[in-house]
Amino acid sequence: MARIEKVELRMVDLVPKVKRTDAIQSFVSQETPIVTITDSDGAVGTGYSYTIGTGGSSVMRLLSDHLAPRLIGRDPDMIEAIWRDLEFATHATTIGAITAIAIAAIDTALWDLRAKKQGLPLWKLAGGAKDRCPLYTTEGGWLHIETAALVDDALAAKAKGFRGSKVKIGKPHGSEDLARLSAVRKAVGDGYEIMTDANQGFSVDEAIRRAARLRELDLAWIEEPLPADDIDGHVRLSNSTPTPIAIGESLYSIRHFREYMQKGACSIVQVDVGRIGGITPWLKIAHAAETFDIPVCPHFLMELHVSLTCAVQNGRYVEYIPQLDELTGKHMRIEDGHALAPDEPGIGIDWDWDAVKSMSIAEFTTAITA
Repeated sequence: MARIEKVELRMVDLVPKVKRTDAIQSFVSQETPIVTITDSDGAVGTGYSYTIGTGGSSVMRLLSDHLAPRLIGRDPDMIEAIWRDLEFATHATTIGAITAIAIAAIDTALWDLRAKKQGLPLWKLAGGAKDRCPLYTTEGGWLHIETAALVDDALAAKAKGFRGSKVKIGKPHGSEDLARLSAVRKAVGDGYEIMTDANQGFSVDEAIRRAARLRELDLAWIEEPLPADDIDGHVRLSNSTPTPIAIGESLYSIRHFREYMQKGACSIVQVDVGRIGGITPWLKIAHAAETFDIPVCPHFLMELHVSLTCAVQNGRYVEYIPQLDELTGKHMRIEDGHALAPDEPGIGIDWDWDAVKSMSIAEFTTAITA
């Protein structure tokens, strides 16, 4: 039986490819923790997660001081047991963003290792529901972008076969959001999806008011309209509008998702593998969502989420935001507006290790061995 012999930790700080702004913040940096696990058979698995510019040093210290040492000597195939042990080891400091981001990198590395040893791509190992998923793009829809540019980007994406475009909302007055979205809808027609994202920027009453104003545009969804911990507010909003309400990128526990679904507080689940704590809880949430007939449209991390979205029956969309190009060789394959599931064993990310090592921050580069 193979045992974990080495855990290598790195962090790369990536600059977003385009300026990214939303209703509450500007995304200027992606701190990317990378965990590589080697077992006694010589098999290697790599996982990663991310921040949007803060907390990376805390994630790396949690990994190096507390979590990675617990892996040495463990059977890497006991992924569920390891995940539970790591969750319990950190429960006194609460399950939240820092903990979830750290555990996610480890858990993803373990799934990569398992898939490689079994000679299967992740999407087949985790379910194998389909070999491709439709894409929508977010890169041309940031809040600072002028209306004409929003329209041009949506038309270009439609011409490439994309199934939709996301436009950020949260301008000072609802009339501004309506004008921007109306211009996009007029240009792309009724057969092209428009997703919107408020990034938790509204109060309940304001969200209800704006959703009513936008109803005529037949939006695919309104994403994160309220603070993520306001479940009752999401219930009120969901009951007030026929427009689907999407949540999930800012939730860090499977139990939070359960409560949202049980209360009818959402109609789209956007569980993020990097924020929920890895592939292990991601799959639990996706399967739970299927029992409620709720589709899964994961947030960000397209290079990893293409495999997970293809693994489950209710995976509907992959969000196009390229971010790993500087660290990878082969990139995610796109055909007729669809992301194609990788064929290679593992999670499907072709790491360029020369680039990873050259861009790694020395302070956070370490290895834990038996």
